Amino acid sequence: MLFVMLGVLLVALKLLEISLPGSWSWWLVLSPFAAALVWWKVADLTGYTQRQAMKAMDRKKAERRLQALGKLGGNTKSLERQARSRGKD
Repeated sequence: MLFVMLGVLLVALKLLEISLPGSWSWWLVLSPFAAALVWWKVADLTGYTQRQAMKAMDRKKAERRLQALGKLGGNTKSLERQARSRGKD
């Protein structure tokens, strides 16, 4: 996401001919978009994206479990400790 935001900023500066990027070639200005494509491809191939999605799903599942147990009047102390320890990964 950082590469995309940088690319948008550089394109805006180039179009408005502001500061140093205004004099750069278009290849240099558009290079952050290419870097974003490479990063997304590498992240997908190495499994980084899937691991992050699984961590988020596990956190949501733990929160739902805590809410359900709390509504039933159960003791949520041990589950809260487990959820906190999982969140540190």
